[in-house]
Amino acid sequence: MKTLLRSFLVLVLVFPASQLFADEFFSGHRSVALLDSKGTRYEIGAVEFISQSGGLIDYQLHLDTERFSDHFLSMKELKCLEGAELWCRIPYPYPNPHIISAADLRWLEHDLLFLFKRNAEFGANFWNGIYYKLRLDQGVLLGQAQAIDLNELASPPDDLNVAPIGEMALEQADLEKRWLPTIEIR
Repeated sequence: MKTLLRSFLVLVLVFPASQLFADEFFSGHRSVALLDSKGTRYEIGAVEFISQSGGLIDYQLHLDTERFSDHFLSMKELKCLEGAELWCRIPYPYPNPHIISAADLRWLEHDLLFLFKRNAEFGANFWNGIYYKLRLDQGVLLGQAQAIDLNELASPPDDLNVAPIGEMALEQADLEKRWLPTIEIR
């Protein structure tokens, strides 16, 4: 019994609980939903995580295009959710390896770019970009909307292997005014 207890303690000390939960979270299928300020969930798809060696995780994002309506805004066809604002997905325009780690979720964040358009506005303004900075919290990936000027993606980054959007490009979004300030992957 002492040997079993000692082995358990070594396991807990070597592998922190947060890492054990992260390893468990990043395998299999998870649903992807946007949440409004009242907590209403809008399921938009799913993501499949496949663990690889070295702590890397492959992922495939599958959006439910039936939930989105087609809009032609600013000379671009966009898939949008309609509500208090028009919330349009902007596909990342350059190669994406679809690989993350529990500590670096940037490529998945790049796959979840949106822009908002107020219903009374004409056209889409790419400076109204939304970037969800993700973090694992109690078995759920949560992200709060961050403001970003998506015009910065008009030309490719110098290194296509590095996710270009970082802390420097992000600003606080006015979450009280945004229709879908939160994303949740569970």
